[in-house]
Amino acid sequence: ALLAIIFSTMAFVPPLFAAFVGIAVLIALRELTDAFKARDIQTNYLHLALATSLVLVSAWVGGLPGLSVSIVIGLIGMLFLTLLKGTEGFVKNATASAFALLYPGFVAGFIFLLARSGEGFSYIATLVILVGCNDTFAYISGVLFGKHPLAPKISPKKTWEGFVGGLIFTAVGSALAFYYLLDHHPLIGAAAGVAGVVAATVGDLVESAIKRDLSIKDMGTLLPGHGGMLDRLDSALITAPVLWCCIELLKRFS
Repeated sequence: ALLAIIFSTMAFVPPLFAAFVGIAVLIALRELTDAFKARDIQTNYLHLALATSLVLVSAWVGGLPGLSVSIVIGLIGMLFLTLLKGTEGFVKNATASAFALLYPGFVAGFIFLLARSGEGFSYIATLVILVGCNDTFAYISGVLFGKHPLAPKISPKKTWEGFVGGLIFTAVGSALAFYYLLDHHPLIGAAAGVAGVVAATVGDLVESAIKRDLSIKDMGTLLPGHGGMLDRLDSALITAPVLWCCIELLKRFS
């Protein structure tokens, strides 16, 4: 259902795609701020939601300059509002607020940068292929062959076998996507796929580390079988900036 919404809105009404992603990011932000409360970390969801909306709208309307300027304004604003509450717990609360604005807000802005391009559908399709291949084949490879934990203290179920399986199939999927969708050499696509897998794995581990630190199993219960919205978005959020960088480098040096 999520894929149907993503591709249909991106193909026919891109602003609706932006709105859909924006809502998903705000839901993920709500999950994160609620999770902070488990460790008595105080953040203001309304302020963060407004700042995140500013960042995402600026990315959609103004591109990279809009994203860059808005995140600076948002960070300054969040630090100022946190300062008004006093000095007790300031470092803890201000750091959490800044983190919540950067993740998921700022990194989600790169999904908007990909989507607003003239080749937005191809870029988003490529992003979905990268994330989907890695999630699917890393899981299958891990279940079938997984024996050696990748990061036992952070995510015990992740294995090196799963990582390698995801890496191989994602490189193949990315090579095909870059060749047929973006008109680039398959080897370039494979290299981008490898970078994407590393980024997606970091995204998974970051979210796992957050949950372990806050002593929670899932960020939420919105998506049956997946947990919360942030549990579903974690890979895409970190992969999007990497894919955007790969595409920008190709534009400048190909």
